[in-house]
Amino acid sequence: MSDEALLDKRRRIVGKKQTLKAILAGSAKVVYIARDAEKDVTDEIRNLCLQKGITLKDVETMRQLGKSCGIEIGAAVAALVE
Repeated sequence: MSDEALLDKRRRIVGKKQTLKAILAGSAKVVYIARDAEKDVTDEIRNLCLQKGITLKDVETMRQLGKSCGIEIGAAVAALVE
């Protein structure tokens, strides 16, 4: 994954609750979803992004997404915000 903007804490959010808030508020521009995350965590976010025309990017693992966000733990979802 090459999106270095995820390391910028001012431009990214991590986690389902915060990502849902950003999608609903219209501030999420790109949403990243880990392929190995639980579907009950990611399906709602994926569907909302498709409805709202928000760019979705799949990441292989939660560990990889967490690392890309500069955190020590895995992440199911993350988003770049405006």
